[in-house]
Amino acid sequence: MNMQTKISRRTMIRTMAGAGGGMILGFHLPGASAGVVAPEPWTTPTDGAEINAWLTIDLDGTVTIRVPHTEQGQGALTSVPTMIAEELDVPWENVRAVFADMNRHLNQGQEYKVTTTHGSQVVRLQHPHIMQAGASARERLKAAAAIVWNVDPSQVTAKQGVLSSGSNQASYADFVTAAAEVQLAQEPTIKTPDQWWLMGKPLPRMEIPHKVNGSAQYSIDTRLDGMVYAAVKCCPVPWGKVKSYDFDAVRNRPGIIDLVEFHALEGKTFTSDMQNGVAIVADSWYRAKTALDLMPIEWDYGPNANVSNETQAAEAQRLFGVEGDVSNEIGSDALGRINQGGNTLSAQYHRPYETHARMEPINATVSVTDERIDVWSPTQDQAAPLRIISDHLGRDTKEIFVHTAFLGGAFGGNGGGATAVTKQAAEISNRLRRPVKVIWTREEDITHDKQRPPVYTELKASLGERGLPEAFFSRAVWFTHEGVANHGPATADYSIGTMPYLVPNRRHERHNVATHLPTATHRGPGANQNGFIIEQFVDEMALAADWDPLEWRLEMTKGLEPWQRVLLKMKEVCGFRTDLPKGQGMGIAVVEDHNSYCGACATVSVSQRGQLTIDKLDIIINSGYLINELNASEQLEGAACWELSHALYGGLDLENGQFTNTNFDSYHLMRMPQMPSANCYFALSEDGWWGGMGEPGGPPTPAAVANAIYFATGKRVRSTPINQHDLSWS
Repeated sequence: MNMQTKISRRTMIRTMAGAGGGMILGFHLPGASAGVVAPEPWTTPTDGAEINAWLTIDLDGTVTIRVPHTEQGQGALTSVPTMIAEELDVPWENVRAVFADMNRHLNQGQEYKVTTTHGSQVVRLQHPHIMQAGASARERLKAAAAIVWNVDPSQVTAKQGVLSSGSNQASYADFVTAAAEVQLAQEPTIKTPDQWWLMGKPLPRMEIPHKVNGSAQYSIDTRLDGMVYAAVKCCPVPWGKVKSYDFDAVRNRPGIIDLVEFHALEGKTFTSDMQNGVAIVADSWYRAKTALDLMPIEWDYGPNANVSNETQAAEAQRLFGVEGDVSNEIGSDALGRINQGGNTLSAQYHRPYETHARMEPINATVSVTDERIDVWSPTQDQAAPLRIISDHLGRDTKEIFVHTAFLGGAFGGNGGGATAVTKQAAEISNRLRRPVKVIWTREEDITHDKQRPPVYTELKASLGERGLPEAFFSRAVWFTHEGVANHGPATADYSIGTMPYLVPNRRHERHNVATHLPTATHRGPGANQNGFIIEQFVDEMALAADWDPLEWRLEMTKGLEPWQRVLLKMKEVCGFRTDLPKGQGMGIAVVEDHNSYCGACATVSVSQRGQLTIDKLDIIINSGYLINELNASEQLEGAACWELSHALYGGLDLENGQFTNTNFDSYHLMRMPQMPSANCYFALSEDGWWGGMGEPGGPPTPAAVANAIYFATGKRVRSTPINQHDLSWS
């Protein structure tokens, strides 16, 4: 039958809740008076008068704030309005949020300064200019009122949407048009934390109700008149070629429209660049995918067809015997001191390739006409799709319009839309001159995602007076696309080469081995792999000298206030101990990530047959400052869940140059019942520096669990996925 049925998420939830034996979902939505965002915030009209690019004010006092950062679950659609509303001083219930116009941004002097959403930076790095946008609007309103009332602006008060001076009083809306014409002699300074009235309060995220009821619109939900659909297959060995295909075998199937072949360009191997492959276009995605699966394709895998996990492991072992590039060195002759013998220890650790596996499959929708191009693509930079398509099709950025939607997860690599999918959709639409939606299957998604690179690390230490390390050495072997050293903030050295522990003689080396497999950032880049490694080896050093692991860390970070604050809070709230009965254990870890200092304390149970249960997780963070405790707790728990998923169950199997476990039946992630109860604690320095919040909760968590497993079983887990280890005990 030539029939298509569209079922919304809301209908699906209602149906499942009502069916016998089905799933019933219950939600608690905290807070009554709060700012709001529409299910389609990119289409919400803003009829109010504009003071600056960041905000408009309607006659009824509604303040619409334009957010240039994406909403991928981290809360930017709430945190950006919070920072502006704090300075503007308007009732929170009057605040609305919409996504900013990227066409305007790129073609009118980049008014929003930064549009990327990564690196836990929206609050940490962008708060000065975001808050100043609100402060500037406030002062312009005051100046406009002062002119009319014939008083000095310093005599005008702006509070909760009302301007006043003596007997004069008016709403912001009364002066918003005039305020837009005001030129300030100098921009005002932003508030200090002791002056905040809104920031610091536990505000519910604006978009959550729409995500709960199913009305939130994602890129993959895009529907356009005349739209067609495309399914894609690229060579399973990245940068391999298409040898042949037989489109005639499927071209007459129902709904089939066309076939488009993609070609990689010489020297173009960035995350958004084309791979060699084919796409079939049809009137439904199911028909396109079915035909593509049935069409005979022969691939030329190229020179990388013999690469596997085993060949990379062998190369790592060889390179452990070869001097690497020195990434950090303190003191002198650390390796020589260790090799002299005495009380020494060494260990090798490994983290494998791991994939993003975002909830929303990789997709993009593009409509190309002679007059304009419209694009829906889930990237972590609202402006990225505009730049990508302009570069690929050679069209002026003034003709390209990005419709930012919610992201169904991002976690690094600039989001799913920063893969080749955006160029693929643009190329097909440009050829057919029809709107086209490209969706990757989960297998294509994982095969051609930008993976977290694998690392093999050898660590050595010699213990001196009081059993504390006098020399420390690490040599890491990373396998990255084209041998790039950093996929984030000093990825290869993060947490190990930059560890805080006051060892007098240290040397850190690395090898960066080029591989054909694309690699990129994942949540907490560098710290995620290295935190698992170094914080277990710290326990190994502490226990080798009969130190309590928590007391060892306190001793080795003396004088380092941000670290001490976290460790002392951990000691206060976690009840850490190492003498639980066999089969039970507690473990700790502390890692610095994106300028925040985060600790985790995990309590686990391991049955005699090796069944692991994480009973409780305590997370302690020092981020300097905090603007929303509720959202911060959500981010800490989410990051911990992300890292636990990959550390416990993840890990890509590389055989014959390609990944073989490319769907959730073979690449497992945590299920809801497996997430432990989590408690979040804040130990804030509040002394001038700002840390990130979206990622730091992840890196210490797997190490804390692994350390807890050791105390429960006596077994040291030096590689992931943890579930592949025999944890049984007797």
